[in-house]
Amino acid sequence: MNNLLPLKLQLACFFPYIHQLLSPRFPHCLWSGDLSLPEICLTFDDGPHPHYTLELLKVLDSYQITASFFWLGKSVEKYPKIAQNVYDKGHWIGLHGYQHHSFPCLTDMELQESLENTKTAIYKACNLDPELILDVRPPNGLFLPRTLDLLTSWGYRPVMWSVVPEDWVHPGVDIVSQRVIKQTRNGSIIVLHDGNYGGKDVAKTAEKIIPKLLDQGYKFVTISKFWQSAK
Repeated sequence: MNNLLPLKLQLACFFPYIHQLLSPRFPHCLWSGDLSLPEICLTFDDGPHPHYTLELLKVLDSYQITASFFWLGKSVEKYPKIAQNVYDKGHWIGLHGYQHHSFPCLTDMELQESLENTKTAIYKACNLDPELILDVRPPNGLFLPRTLDLLTSWGYRPVMWSVVPEDWVHPGVDIVSQRVIKQTRNGSIIVLHDGNYGGKDVAKTAEKIIPKLLDQGYKFVTISKFWQSAK
C-alpha cells in the first residue's frame, strides 16, 4: 500500500475487518466483483519497476493470466518501455497518482494534476487514450468522502480491495501467499506490489498463489470485468 513508509507494522490481520467495515459505507467504490462467480482479480500497485515488473510479467505470461496494474506516473515516465510492455500484453491499467502521496494530503488542484500527469505519462508510454484510463486506487488505501466525490466528479472510478496480505513489510513469500489463499473468495480483489516495497518478492508470490488459486477453480479477470458485474 505504501511505498514511501515501509513501517514494520503487522496489520494484515485487521485488513479483512477494515474491508467489511468500509465497503458497505462507500458503495460507489469497487471493493469486489460478483460474489456468486468464482472470478478474482489480481492487482499490482506502485509500478512499473525495471526488474520486479519484468519478473512478474514472466510469471503472468506462463499462466496466461491477465492482471490489473495501478501505476505511479513518475515511474511510468522513468520506465516507459516497461509500461509499454505491460500494456502490450493486455493487462488493465489504472492510476495510483503521480507520486505515492496520500490523496487526502493533497489540495484539490494537486490531486487533479497528479492524476492528469499520470494519464499523460501513460499516454506517452503506451499510446493509451487518456479518456479510457478511468480507474484510480488511492495510495495507502487512504481517502475521505470528499476524495471520492472529487474522483467521481472528474469521471474516475475508485477501486479498492478485499485481500491485502501486507507484502510491503516483507513478511516473506510463504506468509504472503498463505494470507492470500486463506482470504480469497469469489469476487476478491487481491492487492500486491511490484514497486520498491513488496516488489522484490512479487514474482515468487505470484508463482506460488496462481496455480493454487487455479486449482481451487478461480478464474482471473481484470478490474474492467468487475465493473461490468457492478452495473
